[in-house]
Amino acid sequence: MERLGTGIGWRPEIADAVERMPGIDWVEVVAENLCPGHLPESLRRLRERGVTVVPHGVSLGLGGADRPDAGRLLALAERAEALGAPLVTEHIAFVRAGGPLTASPRLEAGHLLPVPRTRDALDVLCENIRIAQDALPVPLAVENIAALISWPGEEMTEGQFLYDLADRTGVRLLIDVANLHTNHVNRGEDPAEALAGLPLEAIAYVHVAGGFERDGVWHDSHAHPVPRPVLDILTDLASRVSPPGVLLERDENFPEPGELERELGAIREAVEKGGGARADGAWRAAANVEPSGVPTDPARQRLALAQTALLSALVAGTPVPEGFDRVRLGVQARALAGKRADVVAKVAPELPVILGAGYRPAFLAYAQGAPMTDGYRRDALSFAEQLLLGGELADTRVRRELREWWLERSGPTPRSRRPAVRLARATRRVLLRH
Repeated sequence: MERLGTGIGWRPEIADAVERMPGIDWVEVVAENLCPGHLPESLRRLRERGVTVVPHGVSLGLGGADRPDAGRLLALAERAEALGAPLVTEHIAFVRAGGPLTASPRLEAGHLLPVPRTRDALDVLCENIRIAQDALPVPLAVENIAALISWPGEEMTEGQFLYDLADRTGVRLLIDVANLHTNHVNRGEDPAEALAGLPLEAIAYVHVAGGFERDGVWHDSHAHPVPRPVLDILTDLASRVSPPGVLLERDENFPEPGELERELGAIREAVEKGGGARADGAWRAAANVEPSGVPTDPARQRLALAQTALLSALVAGTPVPEGFDRVRLGVQARALAGKRADVVAKVAPELPVILGAGYRPAFLAYAQGAPMTDGYRRDALSFAEQLLLGGELADTRVRRELREWWLERSGPTPRSRRPAVRLARATRRVLLRH
């Protein structure tokens, strides 16, 4: 595996700081935020300096019951080639459910949700990863995710699940030590036990990030400083193997560059501390590896029904499936709705401006009865449509501005702003009213 060194997640908000930051060997960028033909100048300059750039996908849904979408795989492959990346990464998660396998409407989570650690789910995941590997021009690594909820009836620990996955597919692993900490707080899983079960030779690199605890629940926010327990898990990992790369993730609430540099310094120290404790010689986990399996259509359908029932409870208010913790599901549902509101505000920043303080409560009320089915941009338009049709907007100015916003964005092409065209549109509206 290529040695990557120490890196940081590249985000537009900190692009200039990353370029000036000393000791940055590589960066990771969210794949879906890139246009292969129009790379940001900051990334171009980093690449020209020899800094490795790795695309990190968030929407493939390799842990879902459906086979990976060919269009999404092609888009990921194009970004890998545009960046000259040595590998691409994705998540062991599902992000959508429903559809033909369940004869139900398609639902989008807008978030990475955990895969049940069962033989059915493992068989489906292995086949999906093989499909992805065949479609990508570079090696694939997949990341363990953080979760607020646990599936009932799981058959394996996280370490066993990841070991079997790597053994059966040859896929590399992106180990997120912050997610191991999250699962320790939220699901009572021992990080050391998870690390002890991993095929350490399969590790491509490591993620480190911050979060916060509220009411006994750890939220993997990527918007807070890296806490000591996460650094301790990193040290434990580094005492077992020398990680090819370690990367600091930060997605929001960006601190001053000096603070990011101090966090990177703490990460380097944690790795060095673990390296000093590492025993000589290679280390390999012992595991009982199951024979390779190919998922049958009934296995995919069973997984599809289970994932659809869970996602529907989270985003559509349907009954909680048997065996799940209702309180935790409520926490997860509220977190998903809040994230939806935040992302829609970024995708359509005019909406919070038009609606003011009423934006968030109005969106959360809308989200309770309108699951996301086709991404955040469609979600923003559907939200505006419901407000306009519902008659809740008493303020004439707000209603007019929201209607103009919706008309501007709902058509196949942007509406012209030329005076003659605007006059013709206004005249046509007056004639239609008569």
